[in-house]
Amino acid sequence: MIRLAVIGTNWITDKFIEAALQTGQFELSAVYSRHEDSAKIFAQKYMLTTIFTSLEQLAKSPDIDAVYIASPNSLHFEQAKLMLENGKDVICEKPLTSNIEQTNILIKIAKQQQQIIFEALKSYYLPNFERVKQYLPKLGKIRKVCLNYCQYSSRYPLYLAGENPNTFNPAFSNGSVMDIGIYPLNFAIALWGAPNSVSADALRLPSGVDGHGTILMRYNDFDVVILHSKVSNSYLPSEIQGEEGALIIDHLSVAEKVCYQPRDGELQNITLAQNDNQMYYEALKFAELIKQRQINHVGLNNSLISSQLLTEIRQQTGIIFPVDKFKSIS
Repeated sequence: MIRLAVIGTNWITDKFIEAALQTGQFELSAVYSRHEDSAKIFAQKYMLTTIFTSLEQLAKSPDIDAVYIASPNSLHFEQAKLMLENGKDVICEKPLTSNIEQTNILIKIAKQQQQIIFEALKSYYLPNFERVKQYLPKLGKIRKVCLNYCQYSSRYPLYLAGENPNTFNPAFSNGSVMDIGIYPLNFAIALWGAPNSVSADALRLPSGVDGHGTILMRYNDFDVVILHSKVSNSYLPSEIQGEEGALIIDHLSVAEKVCYQPRDGELQNITLAQNDNQMYYEALKFAELIKQRQINHVGLNNSLISSQLLTEIRQQTGIIFPVDKFKSIS
């Protein structure tokens, strides 16, 4: 069994623990929080007695094999770096880091240490994402792609009321493209790799992060248009258009429903059944990488492309985080 520790005591950590335990490959061994009370309360749910309030002590513990990181985006780099340098495999919530410079450093360290670094982008590993890849050749030449993920943030009313929640605070490397836009961006990367070029526009909120935006990724014969927002809801599916048909995907991040529309023919629902906890598949993949010691896995290249594009997109839209060393070109 892989002895797992978690950094973070929020709802997404609960979901990942549930998924990891379902795989039968992990045992939960420890919980980290800066606050002892929070760590104890969270650990009690899982009848755990081992808690850490020191990252250094967690990193040096001989009783931990792997660490799941679900802290604010701005903390991912330093926490993952510390764990890797101390011989721990790491699964880190998206985005892996705040910018491409940090991502390059982290992956270099992982390779030097011969440890797994794995970005927890659940979309890649879903059965219905595989379904999309399976049906893609049926579309003929791809011509137009519209990927849509717009979700009104539960924290936005707090922001409007004058508070500064993490979601809309550049100090935490957050905002729409880093939180929401990353899903359609990576969906495209996993299917077609790096684009020939990218251009982006966004609404920059007074706090300094983007509230919503549009991304255009240009490939040889087609374009990918990405719509993302944390200040409005969308009820439209995403669509991949080819000369011979189209694929229609509801709720892109979890590929809830996938339909195939031939150019001449009836609409076909090709959705596969998926685990109710979509994080199950990423947890299973992480366990596989650990057991096979696949240091140079496909996800690393996807993470590099994604981080490079996110950095470029933010440069174009004037979104700068305290950890960045670049200047806006907008």
